[in-house]
Amino acid sequence: MPSMSQEVDGSRIPELAAIARRALALARDAGASEAEADVSLQKGLNATVRLGEVDTIEYQRDRGLGVTVYFGHRKGSASTADLRENAVRDTVAKACAIARYTAEDECSGLADPEELARDIPDLDLDHPWDIEPEQAIEIARIAEDAGRAVDPRITNSEGSTISSHRGVRLYANSHGFLGGYPSTNHSLSVVLLAEDAAGMQRDYWYASSRDPAELEPPEAVGRRAGERAVARLGARRIATRKAPILFAPEVARGFVGHFLGAIRGGSQYRKSTFLLGAAGQQVFPSFVQMQERPHLRGAPGSSPFDSEGVVTRDRDLVRDGVVQGYVLSSYSARKLGLRTTGNAGGVHNLLVAPTDPGLDHAALLKRMGTGLYVTELMGQGVNGVTGDYSRGATGFWIENGVPAFAVQEVTIAGNLKEMYRHIVGFGSDVDARGAVRTGSVLIEEMTIAGE
Repeated sequence: MPSMSQEVDGSRIPELAAIARRALALARDAGASEAEADVSLQKGLNATVRLGEVDTIEYQRDRGLGVTVYFGHRKGSASTADLRENAVRDTVAKACAIARYTAEDECSGLADPEELARDIPDLDLDHPWDIEPEQAIEIARIAEDAGRAVDPRITNSEGSTISSHRGVRLYANSHGFLGGYPSTNHSLSVVLLAEDAAGMQRDYWYASSRDPAELEPPEAVGRRAGERAVARLGARRIATRKAPILFAPEVARGFVGHFLGAIRGGSQYRKSTFLLGAAGQQVFPSFVQMQERPHLRGAPGSSPFDSEGVVTRDRDLVRDGVVQGYVLSSYSARKLGLRTTGNAGGVHNLLVAPTDPGLDHAALLKRMGTGLYVTELMGQGVNGVTGDYSRGATGFWIENGVPAFAVQEVTIAGNLKEMYRHIVGFGSDVDARGAVRTGSVLIEEMTIAGE
């Protein structure tokens, strides 16, 4: 195998391909009927400034090889952070040794050859940022200063952090698939604390993009964090009641994520989901549309193939409120007697369509009239089997469509199945910073436990 250079970019793909091919050859020589190898390199810079002073600077370089072998339907996996010949040989040997002791599972094995990606498009995922630590510190400082200048009641900071990461990953298997590509991710976040006679409140904001040129300006990120922290001053509890709930876009992403977890193949074949057998069922109101778009250029969830090399394709996951299918890997698809959907490793850019293009944040507040606007959730009180939902929440009490005061230390509760059925609308204020793109979501009614 060639010696490893220091760069982490597309030029490394031939070297990674040589390592993957070597691992596959060793597995074949050891008697494996099938094998797959995943090789990656990553580097990153993180810099944090707190109260104008440098808090931390971290530089990281990671490399890894994961090997999975199959002896018939017996599976073994092993991994290493050492890509030298001896380490590759040892890793394959360990995977083979494990496979010989595992039980037969007729659903295990590589993805079927006809499912694998043949053409691998360039999805514009690689935008390196040659940022020096001094420059990163300056940007972080600008963001924090802008946030602290919003209001004299901002008295402290948990820091402003800038992160820049670049990696290259290659996947190969014994069906002849070999594909790899470089990608980047850059982010800036600010966490600030505001204080008045009633106490202290904390809030944050962040920007994230594959392309540093598309990051929100540091001044804007800092100001948003500061404004959010100040807006929470004077927060209080409210009396227990039932009321409409509006989830902010960054909170709505998790709300949609619970649906994705419920229709994952693993949840379906284990029968551990509140949406068992949901394909073809009306789970949402008829205006709800969700599409997976894996090939959006430069998007955070884009990928030409999944973690098994299966081609990713556009598809409707929810059409007119009806679930169109599940989120499947090859293994879970076989367990269910279905075909993989190219979702080994998760969904790729799930787009939740706004109910109405004109239904922005202000319009949703007006439609809600009186209720709770939730900007942050706490706790893990979601039961994926029953759908029971109970989480701590903070946000704002809304009266006549406008914020009346900040709310804290309340719990919102309901059942996800009922919550999905009683969605009033998804907003056009779409948050595009993650693999799930959604606007705010208004729910007709939930229980709020307070005083």
